[in-house]
Amino acid sequence: MGICVFCEIIAGRVEAGVVHEDDSVVAILDHKPATVGHVLVIPRVHVVGLADADDAVGTAIWRTARRVAGALRASGLRCDGVRLSLSDGEAAGQDVFHLHLHVVPRFPGDGVAVAAGREKRSRELLDQDAALIREALT
Repeated sequence: MGICVFCEIIAGRVEAGVVHEDDSVVAILDHKPATVGHVLVIPRVHVVGLADADDAVGTAIWRTARRVAGALRASGLRCDGVRLSLSDGEAAGQDVFHLHLHVVPRFPGDGVAVAAGREKRSRELLDQDAALIREALT
C-alpha cells in the first residue's frame, strides 16, 4: 500500500493548509485546487472508500462539508455556489486511496468542467436498475 499522504497530514508529518479539525475529521485546502478555496474533508481513521466507512465517519464528513460550504460563502473568497464531489475507486477517479470529500467553491466562468453522459434511460431500464440496487441493499 505504501505511505498514505492524508494519514501523514493527519499525523502532522506533512504540512497542509488546515481549515478545520476535530476528533473525527481534518479539512485541508487542496494543493491543486479546482478553484481557490477548494477544501478536502478527510476522516482521521484510514478508510479507502465509502464501503469501508461506518455511519459515524459519513456523518462527520457530511457535517464538516456543510459547515465548510457555509464558511466558503462567508469567507470573502469567490463562491457563488458549492460543489461536493467524492470519487470512490480508481475507475471513479480516486487518486488518493483514503476517503475524502471535495468541497469546491463555484462561480460562473470558473473553468471547472463537469462532464457526464446524459442519455435518457427508459422507464423499463430504470425500474430494472432500481430492483437490482434494492436487492443489493438488503
